[in-house]
Amino acid sequence: MKYQTGSIGRVFLARVDHGEDLLVELTRLARSEDIRQAFFMLIGAIRDARIVTGPKEDTVPPDPIWSTITDAHEILGTGNILQKDGEPSIHIHAALGREGETLTGCLRDSVGAYLTIEVFILEITGDLAERAYDDTLGITRMAL
Repeated sequence: MKYQTGSIGRVFLARVDHGEDLLVELTRLARSEDIRQAFFMLIGAIRDARIVTGPKEDTVPPDPIWSTITDAHEILGTGNILQKDGEPSIHIHAALGREGETLTGCLRDSVGAYLTIEVFILEITGDLAERAYDDTLGITRMAL
């Protein structure tokens, strides 16, 4: 394990409105406020999203299982903001629920807000980490 230590900087409360794209809005906020590293939690509802729900087999590099949702789902998620090549990179894992069924995974590409999503962002001060491609694993991950 590798680790760094930092402190909590600014705290942001953000609302993503119906029809907006969660990933686009978080990236826009990170750019405009120069958020270089942060942890966030979110609650609300989404629709029209792509999600990776695991690898097809336990191989390195992984071959992802892609799922698409087109109808409204409740969301409870957590994630981080790190820099990748000088730009904000958003990484979100979430549990999505509808009619007693739950889908859990990594939200990718686009995530449409349904009604509202509330996001609570804790900025982490110091240059502790960035996101970089790992040739050995075949994934982009946190580099300390």
